[in-house]
Amino acid sequence: MAGDESLPNWLPKRRALTPERIALIADETVWTFAELYERARHFALRISGLKGVAEAPVALLLRNTPDAVVCIHALMLMGKAQVLFNTRLAAPELAFQAADAGSKLLIYDSSLKEKALQIREANPGIELVSIAQARLLPPVATEFPAEVPLETPHTILYTSGTTGHPKGVVLSWGNHWWSAIGSCLNLGLREADCWLCCLPLFHVSGLSILMKSVIYGMTVVLHSAFDPKAVNQAIMAGKITHISVVSAMLARMLADLEDAVYPSALRTVLLGGGPVPRPLLETCAQKGIPAYQTYGLTETASQIVTLAPEYMLGKIGSAGKPLFPAKLRIEADGRIIDTPGEIGEIVVKGPNVTQGYYRRDDATARAIRGGWLYTGDLGYLDEDGFLYVVDRRSDLIISGGENVYPAEIEEVLAAHPAVAEAGVTGRASERWGQVPIAFVKLRASDGQVSEQELIAFCESRLARYKVPVAVYFVAELPRNAANKLLRRKLATLAEGIER
Repeated sequence: MAGDESLPNWLPKRRALTPERIALIADETVWTFAELYERARHFALRISGLKGVAEAPVALLLRNTPDAVVCIHALMLMGKAQVLFNTRLAAPELAFQAADAGSKLLIYDSSLKEKALQIREANPGIELVSIAQARLLPPVATEFPAEVPLETPHTILYTSGTTGHPKGVVLSWGNHWWSAIGSCLNLGLREADCWLCCLPLFHVSGLSILMKSVIYGMTVVLHSAFDPKAVNQAIMAGKITHISVVSAMLARMLADLEDAVYPSALRTVLLGGGPVPRPLLETCAQKGIPAYQTYGLTETASQIVTLAPEYMLGKIGSAGKPLFPAKLRIEADGRIIDTPGEIGEIVVKGPNVTQGYYRRDDATARAIRGGWLYTGDLGYLDEDGFLYVVDRRSDLIISGGENVYPAEIEEVLAAHPAVAEAGVTGRASERWGQVPIAFVKLRASDGQVSEQELIAFCESRLARYKVPVAVYFVAELPRNAANKLLRRKLATLAEGIER
């Protein structure tokens, strides 16, 4: 991507193109793109005089509200980079991220004031301004950039940090632009398209919906949090055409849906967050739900591989092929794998891939080589070039020299009629090195089954070395704000249960 490439500032351009089109629906709030622009402009004029805006990326601690949408667009209007904080993290974790990003200003939701104060206590140099306070600031005459170079940093999103401290992924305007274009070329774009956002805006999947909205001129229906009943009610109203969820969220939606079916207006259910249990995909196929497994990371500005609509039934379990602007290959031990079905590391390249981690040249050099991002995820390509995601490399269990993929065992457990959700991790073993152990959440209705019954169920479907040596019954599995399973926390969970 040439360094001098630029595009018109997105929100002013969208306002000029389709000012009366609905931009946002959130409970009683309904704004056109013209109204969203005016609100973002007014907010931007009021925070422009704050010293921290000019000095460093602006930190945001916001819930899913219309105010958050305004704040995000205001900073975009100003061409300023923003750091979106995960509101579910503890204050010390957020304090580290604020210091790591060097932010001098934190804009926060009033309901999160206590957490904001704790962040400042650890970072005395950071200025705190609530959304409500910002609205009362005197406006400062400011010229907003008419164009923004695509290489300009847009967002810094911190990874979940499976090992050590999390890293700030820098996503440029170009990364977000090409992510939206790649998705549009795959799924198509229609005038009536409307995307329901029930994922956090601080997560790349939620944020990418806002970016698609302003680029496409598409309505977003914003939910404050995920609630399966509320989501189903919105879909059944017949306006929603797209929704992005992870498998655990979709399973809860289907449980609430019972025997009903979604209206034909719903044409895309994007499933991210890791391998999707095949029984869930088969249920979607039986009920005519247009569910497409996708593959993406924070580093790829959301999805980079998605199944095309015509392959939904023929390639169940596949994440699809790389979106039009992207490339993908599988590597193992420094060689590119050409054999269909052979598992290796997923390596991707494209204009939606980050240029690196914020102020982490060493981490960037390890992850990005020759423009290719080494994801740390494991997968394989079939004979037609479709990607099947197997697992995270960090989640891999090596038992007696054999590779055991937790997602494969979770898929088997999820096929049992009494099991609602399953998570698998490894436990140290003197004899085998590691052995798999499972954690199961049972269904509320027909959820009566013993540990031995589930082990026997696995034995009839898996090689012996893949069968869990123990099954723990839990009320909930550990998940992050995007409902993605946190396998690294399962081992700690086991220790607590065994004590």
